[in-house]
Formats: sequence, C-alpha cells, structure tokens
Amino acid sequence: MNRDTMLDALQGTTEPWDFVIVGGGATGLGCAVEAASRGYRTLLLEGHDFAKGTSSRSTKLVHGGVRYLKQGNVALVLEALKERGLLLQNAPHLVTDLPFVVPSYDWWEGPFYGIGLKVYDLLAGRSGFATSERLSKEETLQHLPTLEPDGLRGGTIYYDGQFDDARLAIALALTAADHGAVVLNYVKVVGLLKADGVVVGVEARDEETGDEHEIHARTVINATGVWADAVRQMDDADARSLVTASQGVHLVLPKSFLPGEAAIMVPKTDDGRVLFAIPWQDRLLVGTTDTPVPEADLEPRPLAEELDFLMRHAARYLVEDPEPADVLSVFAGLRPLVGKADDGDTAGISREHTLLISPSGLVTITGGKWTTYRKMAEDTIDQAATLAGLEERESVTKTLHLHGFHPTADAFGDLQEYGADAPDVQALIKAIPAYAEPLHPNLAIVRGEIAWAARNEMARTVEDALSRRTRALLFDARASIEVAPVVAALLAEELGHDDAWAAEQVVAYRTLAAGYLMDGVDLPDPNSATATSG
Repeated sequence: MNRDTMLDALQGTTEPWDFVIVGGGATGLGCAVEAASRGYRTLLLEGHDFAKGTSSRSTKLVHGGVRYLKQGNVALVLEALKERGLLLQNAPHLVTDLPFVVPSYDWWEGPFYGIGLKVYDLLAGRSGFATSERLSKEETLQHLPTLEPDGLRGGTIYYDGQFDDARLAIALALTAADHGAVVLNYVKVVGLLKADGVVVGVEARDEETGDEHEIHARTVINATGVWADAVRQMDDADARSLVTASQGVHLVLPKSFLPGEAAIMVPKTDDGRVLFAIPWQDRLLVGTTDTPVPEADLEPRPLAEELDFLMRHAARYLVEDPEPADVLSVFAGLRPLVGKADDGDTAGISREHTLLISPSGLVTITGGKWTTYRKMAEDTIDQAATLAGLEERESVTKTLHLHGFHPTADAFGDLQEYGADAPDVQALIKAIPAYAEPLHPNLAIVRGEIAWAARNEMARTVEDALSRRTRALLFDARASIEVAPVVAALLAEELGHDDAWAAEQVVAYRTLAAGYLMDGVDLPDPNSATATSG
C-alpha cells in the first residue's frame, strides 16, 4: 500500500467512481472493504491519517456490550455479539478472547450479575466464547491477585474480545487495497460537487502538496463519525445537527498494577458507566469516562476531573494506589452518538448506527461502535448501491479474511499483529542490521517496523508511526517522545525528506505527545542520549 501509487490511480481515473467514501476511520474503512470486495470501483479519502480520530482511541474491546442489557437493548447486543464472533474468525491475528471478572463486594452483586451474564452467554449462542461462571473470593483473587480484598465476597467471570483498534484499521485499509480500492490519507474533502441539485462527487485537496482535485462519483458516502454534520452541512447549510459527541478517557499503567491475564469489569461507576481495567500489550488500560463535549476536536484532551475519576476508581479496586508518576499515557476519544442528551447524560444515548440519505443523494452513516463496523458497512453499501443504480452484488465480508489473516499468528511474538506479513517484516529487519535495534528499552518495537510502516502502510509522519502503526504513544508517551528524532530520521530517509523536515516533525510530535502525559510529569530532555541516538 503505497501513497504515490494510490495518487497515480486517482489521477489516472476519468470515469466516475462507483463510491467515494469520505472518512478513514472504522466506518469508512469498513465501507471501503465492503464495496471493493463486491467488485465496485471504490475511492476512500481521509483528510488526516487513517484512524486518526475516534477509531484509534477506543477501549480496545470487541464486545457485545454488557451495559446495553441493562438498557434493554437486546437487538444491539445480539448484533454486536454476532459481529464479535465474525471478527475473531476473520482476523485472529488482531482479535483475541479475554477473561473479565466482575468483583462482588455486596451480597446481591454475585447473583445479580451472574444472572445477567448468563443471559449474555445465551445471546452469544454459537458465536460465544467460553461461558460465565461464579467465583469464590479465593478464585477471584487467583484471577486478579492485586484486586482490593477488603470486603470482597467473590466474583463472576465471563469472556469477551480484545483487539488493537489502530492496527485493525490499517488491516482494513490494506484489505480494501487488496480488493482494488484506492485509499488515501491526507487528502481532505473540502466541498461537494453537484449537478441539478444532486451530489455527483467531491472537491478534495492533497494536504501534502496542496494539489486540488475534482472527483466524480455515482454516490458519495459520508463516514466521518463525530464530524458527520460538517459534511452534511456542505450538502445543506441548514441541515439539523445529528451527532452528539461524548468523550471517553483512558489511562495506561504498568502491568504490575494488575498482573495476570484477566480484566476487571465494574458494571456501574459513579457516573453510570462501565469501568474496565484491562491487560493490554503488557500494560494495564483503565477506562472509561462519558463526558458530553460541545464540539469535536481532532485531538481531544482529558479533563482533570476525568483523570481524577479514573485514578480514584483504580485506587478503589487495586491494592496499590497509582500515582501520577506511574501513568504511562493518557488519551481521550470521542464517540459519535446519534441524538441529543437533554439532561446532559450521554451514557444513555444509543450506540446503534444511523443511515441517512439526503434529498441530494448524500449517504451518511454514523453512530455505532467498532465491534459492529462490518454490519454498518454492509447496510450502507446495500443502500448506496441501490441509490446509485449499480448492479446488485451480495456481501462477502461475513467470511472475508482480513489482510494478514493467520490462524497461529501468536507464533510471531512481538510481530503477531502483522499476521501473515510478519515473515516479510522479519526479512526487512534482518536485511539491515540497524533495523533490529529496539527503539527504546521500554518499547517492544524495533527500527525496522518504522521502515515497514513507511514502505507498506502509508505512514507519513512521526505521529503516524508512533501513534497508529506502532502504539508507542499509548504504551509510554514519554518514551515515544525520546525516540521521535530516531523515527523522524528513519522516515525522512524512507520518504525522501531533508533534515529540516525531520526537525519539524520532532517539534510537532513533542507538542502533540505532551498532551498524553499526566500533569506534573516533565517532558524528556530533547538533548538526552536516547532522544538523539541513531
């Protein structure tokens, strides 16, 4: 997947595309896979990087959503559980099962949550993982050895899925490309083309070169998540706002705070959300909050009260109370919720997706969640193909293996998430001795992975490489800042940039990554040995 090749394909096309998809997050990429795998001529445009927004900032769960049972939304849970099973089937290199323990501190919690999770098992049916079980206090502590034991009565264990969201997004982009789609990052849609009041394409600008393009399409699909209203208002300046944004915040701690393989799930926190403490990539991920925000920001920042909430809850359930200096990274993501929260409580708004077709023919798909991206895409392409008058073609994505599919990818160790590409990544690393050098003692990432990301995964910036092709920014924000100069030099060599470009990239990344540190944690010295080596 090479950006120059993709641009050549865009510029060499004179016929209208069947679909132009605006937005390169989970929903847009899912639509691109859905359309291209049916044989439709497909172009996807992302104004920043793939999964730059919400889609790289999730809780890393592929799940039915236990909390939706309480809301009575059985249909959403059923759909998500089915999609959870398909994801595990089609991307085993990226999706794994994970045990969750719901601890019980009051007498009623054990039977209450036990019954609810048995319903969850029943709804999962054949697509389920292992079934839930009641645990004694001793068994609970065996699974969660650092759980607060005072007052603990026992727990309930159940199973859900876990994944790496940004890596799945890249796999979707690669899958779409494998099936003939043209996918481009850093090409921003700045307007819609119309003929006789009907949307017939987009105006787009290459953010790297400034080149502008008029691109014609049979149908334009707006898959921009929390920014969906901005595209809708390009179509109709008076369009009513559809999306409410809710901010979810997470913090990352060392694995020592919760050793073992099981996660903690607290069904109801002080703000009514589910709280998770999840082992992820040899770290502990704690989240999440649910805070309404007035407008969508490309780089949302955690609020002090959100971080305080998570730190207090982590201290409540863990034997060791985390301090700000323990936190490796903090990050925030925005959920696109369809509807308005009149009381300011976005936790109660449905996570179901919404598909709209405007009078001019603009197709908008928004809402939903990562787990149901495939079903959202299937529904969208079904409707968009009918609207465009295209030949009807059935969806094949229920059984479509995503790029990198490998049934035993865990054999590749730290390169597991590359799946079937791992041998090629290993070959690249072996070809140049310096590529085998670790980026940082605290990061299980080697230099060759940066070269691979530039050559094969359209990484264009230090942020792309450290935030989404690798997850260094989330694993350890401070360490990622220290290695930014090395990464900038590697990318400059791969992409043909000069030293001035590399220096600008380091400054930009340092500024961005500072927002992922807890207040009071100092930035690394830019002149440190780690930051300037290589």
